[in-house]
Amino acid sequence: MPVTVTAKRALRSSTRKHIVNSLIISKLEIALREAKKTKTDKAVKKAISLADRAAKKKIIKKNKAARIKSTLSKLSKK
Repeated sequence: MPVTVTAKRALRSSTRKHIVNSLIISKLEIALREAKKTKTDKAVKKAISLADRAAKKKIIKKNKAARIKSTLSKLSKK
């Protein structure tokens, strides 16, 4: 456990960030599952948008977002 005041503050901050980041990741995973299952343009666009937002906030890496978008664009072409 943190001892100093700044360490306690950092723990609170990182806990909040962890909660927000895990929510964003779970929303992305749900959107990916739905897009792969239904293969509709609307679901694919939503998943691509969430992947871009997660990459912008540095929750996932840029290359992972690019790979996700590539996979989803292949689905929508069919």
